[in-house]
Amino acid sequence: MSPTRYVLAIDQGTTSSRAILFDSQARAVALARRDLTQHYPASGWVEHDPEDIWRDTLAAVREVIERSGAPIRDIAALGITNQRETTMIWERASGKPVSRAIVWQDRRTAPDCAELKAAGAEEPVQRKTGLLLDPYFSATKIAWILDHVPGARGRAERGELAFGTVDSFLLWRLTGGRVHATDVTNASRTLLYDIHAQRWDDELLALMRVPRALLPEVRDCSGVFGTADPALFGAALPIAGIAGDQQAALVGQACFEPGMAKSTYGTGCFLLLNTGETAVTSANRMLTTAAYRFGGRMTYAMEGSIFVAGAAVKWLRDGLKVIREAAESAAAAARVPDDHGVYLVPAFVGLGAPHWEPDARGLICGLTLDASGDHLARAALESVAFQTLDLTEAMRRDGAHRADAIRVDGGMAANDWLCQFLADVLEARVERPKELETTALGAAFLAGLATGVWSDLAALARTYSTAAVFVPKMTAARRATLIAGWRQALERALHSPSGRR
Repeated sequence: MSPTRYVLAIDQGTTSSRAILFDSQARAVALARRDLTQHYPASGWVEHDPEDIWRDTLAAVREVIERSGAPIRDIAALGITNQRETTMIWERASGKPVSRAIVWQDRRTAPDCAELKAAGAEEPVQRKTGLLLDPYFSATKIAWILDHVPGARGRAERGELAFGTVDSFLLWRLTGGRVHATDVTNASRTLLYDIHAQRWDDELLALMRVPRALLPEVRDCSGVFGTADPALFGAALPIAGIAGDQQAALVGQACFEPGMAKSTYGTGCFLLLNTGETAVTSANRMLTTAAYRFGGRMTYAMEGSIFVAGAAVKWLRDGLKVIREAAESAAAAARVPDDHGVYLVPAFVGLGAPHWEPDARGLICGLTLDASGDHLARAALESVAFQTLDLTEAMRRDGAHRADAIRVDGGMAANDWLCQFLADVLEARVERPKELETTALGAAFLAGLATGVWSDLAALARTYSTAAVFVPKMTAARRATLIAGWRQALERALHSPSGRR
């Protein structure tokens, strides 16, 4: 294995499009980033412009190649990881999107999901897909676009349109429209894919009113999907790995054994527990999902999805102006001796697992005249740990083994205060890797496996290195008091006038 071989990763996320070049020792050599404009056309609606995503991705890849100085001939492959569930439909003839992308956070199809639940559809949907009926997932977004863009449904039925999550759209554009495909992890988040039979399901397609002609081919996560048009980057780079961002982070954290868990803290928070070849069905409203598939062999995971983590800190910065930079949240939390009884339930776009309440809204409680902005910053960070606890407890009720350690990544994982509070609340060791860009690294691993940069999963696992470990220090009494206060605040949010309970 030559030390001069590199793998390029596209990490297209909710708030930015990034490109990172990794060497064969799994070290980030260069990074380029473009912030992504968010569109909020109505309450609870979140959209992205696909052309923004394409333009920014191209610019980031070109910049990272130039900044690294790596000869293009030494870049073995390109991998893609992406914000999952975000839904795009485009014209096959021109590649032009028919509308803006509907983002995973978008809540506009909550009434459609409620109608399907009332009709008794959730049980068969969960049995086949491992998912619950929620506007988070792609299928109802697809139907919404087809129903609201003039002529779109007829064009879709005639095979003139293509659906894809962001990975599929980028793959289409990178290959000049030659490849319409996705990987099993992204397919598993649509409500249309049977994760047990590993195929698009006709009954689900009929239920969700989605024409089969729209759908991409589903492939393994690691393998050559196609090659990038040489005119884009100066060479026909193989596109050799694709996975949704949370599954890519699981791979990047080398969580290859059943019982290993990772939690990614970005815009939202996503905890995945590797369950091996067993697809564990949750009785506590957790998700069963594809972790990855190599050579047709599926590995499953149990997942808990929190919609708002870093987004709460962003709100403090941009909305309330309590902090100037996200990194200031740790210092703000440390400036006050305790929480002062202040709790924030960040249900700005509803609540995800294990509640799945799309109509819940954010709540701050426990305020007094001497509460400060620092208390709000602390409450925002604490809410991330409390929500993670809700996930781990639901997994335990489903029979999952209690994780002795959780590997963390994402932008918020750089926050020492949060990592320590997380360890205290979870009563578990929190491990932070040296390479925090584990989502992009996972995409690089998948592409590198397919092109011989790394030989197997054991070679990937050997690259993992821990930078910091946080162990529980809080007293049992203090922990119990804090959790009791969180649960009271949570119940208020769930029973708010906008909620359904």
